[in-house]
Amino acid sequence: MAKKTKAQHFNFQTTTKDTPEFRTWFRGEHTHYNPTMARMIPANAVQRHVLKGWEPEEPFITPDTQITAFGSCFAANISEWLARRNYRVLNKDEEAKDAYVVTCGEGMVNSFVIRQQFEWAWENKIFDEDLWHGYKAESYGYDPKIQAETKRIFDSTDVFILTFGLSEIWYDEVTSNVFWRTIPKDAYDPERHKFRVSTVDENKENLRAIYHLIRKHRPDAKIMFTLSPIPLIATFRDNSCLTSNSVSKSVLRVAIDETVREFEDEGYLHYWPSFEIITDVFKLPYVADRRHPKRAPLDFIMTLFEHTWCADGDVPKPSILNAWAKAGAEAALFPPAMCRCILNQRWGQLNKLVKKGELHDDEKLNTAYLKLAKELVDANAETEAA
Repeated sequence: MAKKTKAQHFNFQTTTKDTPEFRTWFRGEHTHYNPTMARMIPANAVQRHVLKGWEPEEPFITPDTQITAFGSCFAANISEWLARRNYRVLNKDEEAKDAYVVTCGEGMVNSFVIRQQFEWAWENKIFDEDLWHGYKAESYGYDPKIQAETKRIFDSTDVFILTFGLSEIWYDEVTSNVFWRTIPKDAYDPERHKFRVSTVDENKENLRAIYHLIRKHRPDAKIMFTLSPIPLIATFRDNSCLTSNSVSKSVLRVAIDETVREFEDEGYLHYWPSFEIITDVFKLPYVADRRHPKRAPLDFIMTLFEHTWCADGDVPKPSILNAWAKAGAEAALFPPAMCRCILNQRWGQLNKLVKKGELHDDEKLNTAYLKLAKELVDANAETEAA
């Protein structure tokens, strides 16, 4: 019969901040923690937990500032918003309508083609084959008149807002030149037209070239890089679109960050985190196609952009509180009853929910929801009464 062994018990040491054994880690000069859900409910949450470190010392866009915004289709939202708010968006002018940065400005989705526009306009670089095609696969070519118009726009620009979308590219293996999108089907040559995922270093090289070209030809202009939150509609890789999109965005985000860190001390290059606001802040920010953000989250991003980058203009700036509340409600960031009240502007009903005091079973979340709801009731009570 086997001899029984006495069970051994191990005592694990536990420490707290109140015990003499407590130790902590050196955290450097700057430590910013990932916010809890409750900390992301207040109207200033994005300013505190996303914009931190990316704001300018003071706004530098005025109604007289001449702005050019192009790149991924998200750039169109920036142009349209600022134009509606009476800011001077050059690529919205009637005389600029023929420039490719206008007619297809929201379709320049990779850093290679955005670089090509600057090299063509300012350095007179002409490419060996048809790289640029319209939405119907028509060849745009290199019309000298459009080149001159593009140069005129760039020469007049005080702030360039460039939105990058993806790092998957089609290119000509013979010349190494990259196409605007892909290749028209009737022109596709499998012997020379190839697909690949561009690297961080390649994209960084493009961003650095763009930065240096702008500094050379418009030395006082400000430059803002953004990453489009709109995901790939499809991938040309032999794996899922969702995983390819993660890589595509990550490559660009790293390239942007490294470029901004390289030049930020010069004071001309900035980053706007529209990508992080959509993907990390909101719960359900997209419409049914799972690609395009809903209207209210877009409006919140641009409301915040205006408060961050724009000096006071002809039109009063929209309320960040109301823009945040509507965006959060559309994106299901708040409890359903609270969302319904906000979207229908039922402030009296929202006040009843506040008085009831039960919006969530988590204590900290409940407190955060009630505080935001009370701020909305107080801010909008007169509106409902009217």
